Amino acid sequence: MRVQLKNNAGVIKEVKVGFSWTTFFFGFFPALFRGDLKWAAILFIITLVVGVATVGFGAWVPGFIFSFVYNKLFIKDLLDKGYRPANDASQQALHVRGIVTQAAQSEAL
Repeated sequence: MRVQLKNNAGVIKEVKVGFSWTTFFFGFFPALFRGDLKWAAILFIITLVVGVATVGFGAWVPGFIFSFVYNKLFIKDLLDKGYRPANDASQQALHVRGIVTQAAQSEAL
């Protein structure tokens, strides 16, 4: 499922909600290509540390874990930067997934 987020300047971003297959297969690169340097750096450093600690065998573990949470983290960062759900369907999808609360929904309207 995808949601649309819009900022005050009218820029609309369409973001996937749920499991991140791109993060699963490509690690920190999707975050890097989205311009999300904070999470790209965090995932890269964690992958590097785990990879070194396990002599390379566990380097896939951080990417696997981040696959479940990255899209939610990215959406929350966009919301913190002033983006809001662009339509009612997006608001409802974010509320159902627990990304925004009912109070935040009513403020966005």
